[in-house]
Amino acid sequence: MSEIVKVRKVSKHFGEFAALDNVSFNISQGSIVGLIGPNGAGKTTALKSILGLTDFDGEMSVLGEDPRSGRHKIMKRVCFIADVGVLPRWLRVSDAMDYIQGIHPRFNRDRAEFMLAETKISKRNKVKELSKGMLTQLHLALVMAIEVDLLVLDEPTLGLDILFRKAFYERLLNDYFDNETSIIISTHQVEEIESLLTHLLFINGGRIVLDCPMDEIDEIYSEVLVPSNNLQRANALAPIHSRDMLGQKAMIFENVPKKELKSIGELHAPSVADLFVAKMHR
Repeated sequence: MSEIVKVRKVSKHFGEFAALDNVSFNISQGSIVGLIGPNGAGKTTALKSILGLTDFDGEMSVLGEDPRSGRHKIMKRVCFIADVGVLPRWLRVSDAMDYIQGIHPRFNRDRAEFMLAETKISKRNKVKELSKGMLTQLHLALVMAIEVDLLVLDEPTLGLDILFRKAFYERLLNDYFDNETSIIISTHQVEEIESLLTHLLFINGGRIVLDCPMDEIDEIYSEVLVPSNNLQRANALAPIHSRDMLGQKAMIFENVPKKELKSIGELHAPSVADLFVAKMHR
């Protein structure tokens, strides 16, 4: 699989604060990458660097271009959905579609209208008449109707209820993703995207703390529900995280043989959310 984003030893400082600290990772064509981290971890700075919206030190290639000098070429093949979509309040929905269709040759109007048909938004509505959730729906419909090579989503469903969030991610996987388009999703709603992802990137303090394909997570990490009589043996295996659960300890281990872990308790595959907590605490 070819790599459409290559990041090599990238750093970004704001005064003394390192938003990115010697970061390196790749994003392959046809992958769905979860970029996950706590507030202030460097997620948005990483996305802005990829999109050419901020300068940085180090080397980066996006679709064969350096985003610092080739942003105009990159943005012809990339779409970005931010957590806050800004549209003029006086604009009608139909006018917004006319405008996007006029400036972007890869805008698929039929797709946009199909997405809007499943909402309560009328094409005659003005932006100022829309609720926060409806405005997010409109923004998603407009941007996701542009056919690109890389789709960048920064908290894309913020402000939407759970029903629309679920429908959005189902459409993203079933109607939009084609195994050639690559998608980066940055969100706090880890549980909702876990089943979509092909790759995980955890970031904390401006550094990548996990860079792993989803199909290798179960090989590397294990969660064991350990009864009290086996705690000493379990602790000797150096769990990376432990929490209380129903009078037992739920422990997460890294690169410990499954056979050895089965002898101390009930073995499970950790969820992305639990693994995230473990790596952040570590």
